[in-house]
Amino acid sequence: MSYTVFVDGQEGTTGLQIHDLLARRRDIEVLRIAPDLRKDSAERTRLLNAADVAFLCLPDQAAREAASWVANPRTCVIDASTAHRVDPAWVFGLPELAPGQRDALRHGNRISNPGCHSTAFILLIRPLIDAGLLDAGAALSVTSITGYSGGGRKLIEQYEAKPFPNRLASPRPYGLALGHKHVPEMTRWAGLRTRPLFMPVVANFYKGLVVSVPLHSSVFSKLGSGRDLHEALSERYAHERFVKTMPLSDAASLDGGYFDIQACNDTNRCEIFVFAGVDQVILLARLDNLGKGASGAAVQSMNVHLGLDEAMGLAG
Repeated sequence: MSYTVFVDGQEGTTGLQIHDLLARRRDIEVLRIAPDLRKDSAERTRLLNAADVAFLCLPDQAAREAASWVANPRTCVIDASTAHRVDPAWVFGLPELAPGQRDALRHGNRISNPGCHSTAFILLIRPLIDAGLLDAGAALSVTSITGYSGGGRKLIEQYEAKPFPNRLASPRPYGLALGHKHVPEMTRWAGLRTRPLFMPVVANFYKGLVVSVPLHSSVFSKLGSGRDLHEALSERYAHERFVKTMPLSDAASLDGGYFDIQACNDTNRCEIFVFAGVDQVILLARLDNLGKGASGAAVQSMNVHLGLDEAMGLAG
């Protein structure tokens, strides 16, 4: 059986990646819009309603508008923007979120694709909240280091300009107004009552991302240890194809003591790490911000929704 797919916003970074992932699949027919009609609302509406699955790779307001044009009850909309990520009418597109999430994705036809930072954070924290090892009211600090592709075409153009701007050579923290657009979904889907203190950092490499969450023993010592945190994460993801918990304090993952942010690039994999000391723990989650953090996640949700092999077309 074949399915029709339309990508609204096919020229953006995520849209192009989705096209690449679907290009070799014989079960998918990609509907394409003529270049001169890319902004034509009537033609976009026609294609959105002609598709079995419509991906929205658009800014938030444009995604809300496009979603409102879909009247075909058979069309599943997967929105890559932040517009619907905490909307209760939409299913959060993270199959590994919790038991029952895959059923929700199969039966829902409005799916919000998670952000890259939030995917890594939620996969780290949600199992620990569910297991009672972290309190939902805990005040967590989060740092995420990411490649510049996460900023879209304009940021990519800045980093790839000739001559190269020296001001971009070193890592650059941002989101310092403390209102990053991923924080609401990080809070909601991790199961927290308190907004995490989140600082993202963009650096001079194309793609790859690692989220880190430091924990002092005072946060979890009454309920467990670093080993208990690791066991809870290992148990949650023991049977997952794309999320893997690495050995506790995994020295083999370090290169002379340094952690490689880009080791999951070109995959749909997220690797989870727990580095534990006597009274401190650092949790790390590593993924490709364009893979499991964007287009790969969208295709994974599509596969689940259509009842296909979840890993079809995705590198593990």
